[in-house]
Amino acid sequence: MQYSHENLSPFLQGWYVAMIIGAIVLFAAGILIYLVHNLRVALIKDFKKKYDYINSQEVSWYKWTFYCFGAGIGLLINMYGSGERVLNEVGVWFFVRMFFGIAGATLVGYVANLILQYYYPTKLNNKLKKWRYIPRVNPKTGNRMRLLTEEEEDVHLDEGQEAEESIFSIDYDVWIDDKTGDIQVEKYQGHLTALRCNNCGFFTMRVVEEEVSQRFDDGQAKEIIKHYKCDYCKNVRATAFPISRKEGDDFKQFRSSTKRNTRNIDSVRIEIHSVLSGKRFYEFESIEKAQKFLEEFDIDKSAKQ
Repeated sequence: MQYSHENLSPFLQGWYVAMIIGAIVLFAAGILIYLVHNLRVALIKDFKKKYDYINSQEVSWYKWTFYCFGAGIGLLINMYGSGERVLNEVGVWFFVRMFFGIAGATLVGYVANLILQYYYPTKLNNKLKKWRYIPRVNPKTGNRMRLLTEEEEDVHLDEGQEAEESIFSIDYDVWIDDKTGDIQVEKYQGHLTALRCNNCGFFTMRVVEEEVSQRFDDGQAKEIIKHYKCDYCKNVRATAFPISRKEGDDFKQFRSSTKRNTRNIDSVRIEIHSVLSGKRFYEFESIEKAQKFLEEFDIDKSAKQ
């Protein structure tokens, strides 16, 4: 036999009304947060600013969206059995059901965190690459700009910027208007979010430590070793990166004669097997950097190190 809410105690009547209103408000808030975030993204016209906003804010906004949904689900759980006679008076069941409501909300929040931490970076990576490599337009002339290759862009970077790129801590994109010669330089972190872990496949491999392993005679760094650790499966690896001493002037006369579609490549991994030095791994952010490394690589010198 079912009982109407008229049979409830005044406290439970107020409680159930509060649960219904609270759940509606929280679900509406979650949807509103999601819509506001996407509206803000749509209103940002500059592609670099859009990239920076998505990279720094999107995961945070989505977390709050999931938190609102989780809290709303927790409130709905506290409505369970509201029409049954045995639940018309406050008893132990009330606190048990409250516990399950909190547990349900926590579970939704926990699962949301796992999704955003381990699964969503792959989606975010693709979204960021779209806005990073979409052709720029010269704001002065309206002309379509061209993204320079690694070799072409060096002439437009100062010594400090070249040094940052050499150790892969910062990556610069240089766009040029071929008709006017106008230049636009954009600064990015060395990796869009994180590297793909070879063990679990998620984009959760991050740099945890860097050390200089070799130096030139004048004391400047010749090679650095980056230590990576996967946030998900805890897999670790270390990769050596040689640092070139070529100057920007070396590339002033260089002009790329071929165009290749390499924008969907996240990284290039080179594995070198040697009888003397064993197996070594090198990882680069582009085909151009990998080719430059191979041109300068000396297997005999490597075996002696």
